[in-house]
Amino acid sequence: MRRGAQGHDRKALRAKLYLAGIGVLVVGALAAGGITAMALLDEENAPSSAKPSASAKPSASSSPGKPSGSKVTPEQGKKVTLKSPTGQKGGAPTGFPHDAIGAMSAAVHYQEEYAWLDDEKARQQLEVITSPDATGYIDERISQVRSLREAANLPPSGPMPAELTITTTVEAIRGRSLTPDGDVVQVWMSFDRYAAGPDGTPNDDPIKGDTTDLVLKWQAGGWKITNEPMYWKKRTFPVAYDRDSPYAWQDGWWQVRHAD
Repeated sequence: MRRGAQGHDRKALRAKLYLAGIGVLVVGALAAGGITAMALLDEENAPSSAKPSASAKPSASSSPGKPSGSKVTPEQGKKVTLKSPTGQKGGAPTGFPHDAIGAMSAAVHYQEEYAWLDDEKARQQLEVITSPDATGYIDERISQVRSLREAANLPPSGPMPAELTITTTVEAIRGRSLTPDGDVVQVWMSFDRYAAGPDGTPNDDPIKGDTTDLVLKWQAGGWKITNEPMYWKKRTFPVAYDRDSPYAWQDGWWQVRHAD
């Protein structure tokens, strides 16, 4: 085999190892559950049959708004249009509104824009989007990034490898309010993750349909990630997301659209 071909194969294998490591270490560390049934859909995104009243804060309706009929699926149902961030600080998106869609939009952008393999950049992001009340959370996440780097035969600290591009895409979300005022919410996300080598060729074994959740609270004018026990114990476990499942729709899974 030619040296160039060997080098390409090594890079392809390395990309696959990175992707597999992310699936095991990051998803496994962040996946969680919870217990309430309060939907988080504002008037713009709720179907006409069950629109909650307008409010500056997340809705606390008893069940997700959904079109009539028990056979509706996330693929058939109305989609949630996410809000774009209005600012950025420390490499993290900021400026999401203080309402249901703002909370869910923040969770999705935090997931999609996180520096999975750059511990310094990840810390900068987390210092912006993490609540000061989230004891030990930032150090725990940075430890995960460094473990991931070591699993991929990289130094424990350093930048994203130049030969690798990682893309995370959230397909669906399930939101719940954990407090009566809607200022603490849990957002489950179903996502895909892809890796590509230096020539842009995608990895042939991407992560598909993995799930994770974040607990966010409105604090200091923004949605901050928290792990406070008083909220952590209220998280809920959803049914498995499937775009063609009426059970997923009934449980509150909504497909997302990013703002143009």
